[in-house]
Amino acid sequence: MSQAPKNLQTIESHILQMQKLHPSASGDFTGLLSDITFAAKIISREVNKAGLVDILGETGTENVQGEQVQKLDEYANNVFLKCLGTKGQVCAMGSEELADPIYVDTHEGTGRYIVVFDPLDGSSNIDANVSVGTIFAIYRRVSALDRVGEQDILQSGRELAAAGYVIYGSSTMFVYTTHSGGVHGFTLDPSIGEFLLSHENLKTPFEAKIYSVNEAYEPRWTPEVREVVRQLKYGRSSSSRQDAPTKGVDISSRYIGSLVADFHRNLLYGGVFLYPPTVSKPGGKLRLMCEAAPLAMVCANAGGYASDGTQDILDIKPETLHQRVPLYIGCRDTVLWIEKMLSSGGGGI
Repeated sequence: MSQAPKNLQTIESHILQMQKLHPSASGDFTGLLSDITFAAKIISREVNKAGLVDILGETGTENVQGEQVQKLDEYANNVFLKCLGTKGQVCAMGSEELADPIYVDTHEGTGRYIVVFDPLDGSSNIDANVSVGTIFAIYRRVSALDRVGEQDILQSGRELAAAGYVIYGSSTMFVYTTHSGGVHGFTLDPSIGEFLLSHENLKTPFEAKIYSVNEAYEPRWTPEVREVVRQLKYGRSSSSRQDAPTKGVDISSRYIGSLVADFHRNLLYGGVFLYPPTVSKPGGKLRLMCEAAPLAMVCANAGGYASDGTQDILDIKPETLHQRVPLYIGCRDTVLWIEKMLSSGGGGI
């Protein structure tokens, strides 16, 4: 006879428990998070059976980023729009797949929140059965409901009310954090269709044991970035610098090429993920609002740090919905070292 799990707290009961810490809460935020978890369950179901239905491959169209849209991208995007746009908590949504934000008719709802999301990050890997994920960011509206506009959407990461991601891998896991702190992970039990608390108060190590970067881009990096990666790879023994990152600790290279999967592994084991600028993309490739900022909030609340090479990702105020940035994210000590190396050496293109 199999033993029952030690912790049977569902994500819904956990969210409600967090709501009790704020007696004045209206329940809108709780309902919104519950809608996101419901969307994640639907997407997880389709990802897990993708090879059995006509949902693999490209649609033949490009998104606003100029990237080929995968069928699952389109499906996941539609799921989020339908799950989040009908109950009145959300006044606007921004998607990695859509050029412009969607302003929602809230009817009788408060329309208190804005959600920005990447519905299926890493979807080009789906055909190879590689882990993919969803990333989301939740902001509070700052203007009157009848004046909702760019000022509500283009907020810095410091203004995030909550952020998180879902990883669809060997199991489906939902990780989220709020402005009050604490990073919590829930694993989907497919037999009962519930996310159960599996990782409470996640903390990432202070110093990295793993670095994750696509080294095929090395010829396109600046000398400063090349030196950073060289020292991550070889450590102090390859350099006369006394502030080399590994301090004698063995460091491994691990790179999946799926942002959520790479970030999740590094969060748990202790690592740093790098997506530096290149000659062809001097402003970086990853999206600030739907990728970098929400993951930066999760990382910071778990004790880590995220930088664009010169400053905290959370301090960057976006100018456009699809603004791109370089990203160095993970263990705090290592990312601060990277930032120091790039800033002192002029790490721009």
